[in-house]
Amino acid sequence: MNESIFGHMEASLQDYLSTLSSRAVTGGDHTAAELARAELPRVVAALQALLDEHHPDEQGRCPTCRTRLFTRAPSPCRAYLTANLCLLMTEDTDSPQLR
Repeated sequence: MNESIFGHMEASLQDYLSTLSSRAVTGGDHTAAELARAELPRVVAALQALLDEHHPDEQGRCPTCRTRLFTRAPSPCRAYLTANLCLLMTEDTDSPQLR
């Protein structure tokens, strides 16, 4: 594992998300309700902050993803594309319990 600060942050975030997923799948109804009330707003806020950072400009381009001064950023940027694919495009494969 990377011993940098980023490596520790990455490991902590991965552990947090893994724990949430595990508790949501293996816990009972009471645990699921507690998770939804306590953790879901935090996860939504984190995702919203990330998407706010990647908000497209007037031309629909992401200023955060722009790598050079005179290059055009991808449209849609990877942050929005990934969020859309993970949250909205996988609805067909979600279990009925999540709908």
